[in-house]
Amino acid sequence: MSAQDNVRIAPADGKLGVLIPGMGAVTTTFIAGVEAVKRGLAKPIGSVTQLSTIRLGKRTDGRSPLIKDFVPLASLEDLTIGTWDIFEENAYQAAQHAGVLEKSLLDQLREPLEAICPQPAVFDHEFVKRIHGPNLKPEGSKMDHAEMLMDDIRKFRESSGAARLVMIWCGSTEVFHKPAEVHATIRNFECGLQKNDPEISPSQIYAYAALKSGVPYANGAPHLTTDTPALIELARERNVPICGKDFKTGQTFMKTLIAPGLKSRMLGVSGWFSTNILGNRDGEVLDDPGSFKSKEESKLSALEQILQPDLYPDLYKNIYHKVRINYYPPRGDAKEGWDNIDIFGWLGYPMQIKIDFLCRDSILAAPLVLDLVLFMDLAQRAGMRGVQEWLSFYFKAPMTAPGLYPEHDIFIQLMKLKNTLRWMRGEALITHLGLEYYD
Repeated sequence: MSAQDNVRIAPADGKLGVLIPGMGAVTTTFIAGVEAVKRGLAKPIGSVTQLSTIRLGKRTDGRSPLIKDFVPLASLEDLTIGTWDIFEENAYQAAQHAGVLEKSLLDQLREPLEAICPQPAVFDHEFVKRIHGPNLKPEGSKMDHAEMLMDDIRKFRESSGAARLVMIWCGSTEVFHKPAEVHATIRNFECGLQKNDPEISPSQIYAYAALKSGVPYANGAPHLTTDTPALIELARERNVPICGKDFKTGQTFMKTLIAPGLKSRMLGVSGWFSTNILGNRDGEVLDDPGSFKSKEESKLSALEQILQPDLYPDLYKNIYHKVRINYYPPRGDAKEGWDNIDIFGWLGYPMQIKIDFLCRDSILAAPLVLDLVLFMDLAQRAGMRGVQEWLSFYFKAPMTAPGLYPEHDIFIQLMKLKNTLRWMRGEALITHLGLEYYD
């Protein structure tokens, strides 16, 4: 039986509602970018769904359609956006405050941006310590807040006329927590919501509300959210896709490019020092040790999984890996990631690589938001549920099935993503074996 017989993809008819907790630099850059592309003011550079092609069949077949022409994705014209935030600014004001995009561009997009105003947010100062805002849900239990969010979702669906919804977390990084007993089962979790369990974070309340409402959920931050037994169970029970976590944008993007190359040539690594300076609200939040711990865990994990020191002890067993993030307000959203990599080659002779990535954090993240929204909607229309490991390409710390190590090599991740799309449409998977050309 072919994949065509197995995967029936419902059409992308009607509007797709995009629900986003957090309307800061990433969200406003995403919204403004979509509006700019729709108006012909810019190209969707950085978006795989909009610009990338996919090879089908043999190289000699000459079949390489755009991904958006190969699988039925929602169009940008059909996106309608709703947000929550602790600040009351509309999207135009929030974009000005974020300082990512030039005023001349924002002024051309002022009307659609001013129309997007955030709903009051669920917020807990114990999980994000460095920022405060007035636009909050009324006091109540965590279950009360989950029900308020579900009501917001219902009202947005009605008011926007959206046929389908996706939620993607673009809010601040929460303080590092490990899974607790409250996360073990959905019954424990719902009891914890009613009893205000301190281990349940705001992002988990959003995720619970989304999954209970049948809405796919993607986590763009490094903290614990859907990667717990309770919420994975709920996603599968409700036939809803989930994925995460932590958008792979700057320094870790570089690591997942460089490390597979070093490993492919069996070059050793003795040390990898990474430091960042960042000045936007994300940098301010990460200045708190608890929030930084969440980020550090996701940034450290990629290198170990790519290099596999247990399999290659002579090359990577004694690597010294250090990650630092420094809040530096003058830099704004123009993050700088600096890496010093100490490597060694033939006969153990040492060498060094220096990388100075002067990147724009939200410019790199915005197209990831677009791709994840469109692919998560596709997954739901294709009947896919639970963890979507094929979307690991977009994350620093990809979710996997319990007990399975995550794949961090970006080239393997891209092959997995494109092969999943081929499988959906009943096309042969590409192995790159190539022997058939020489028979």
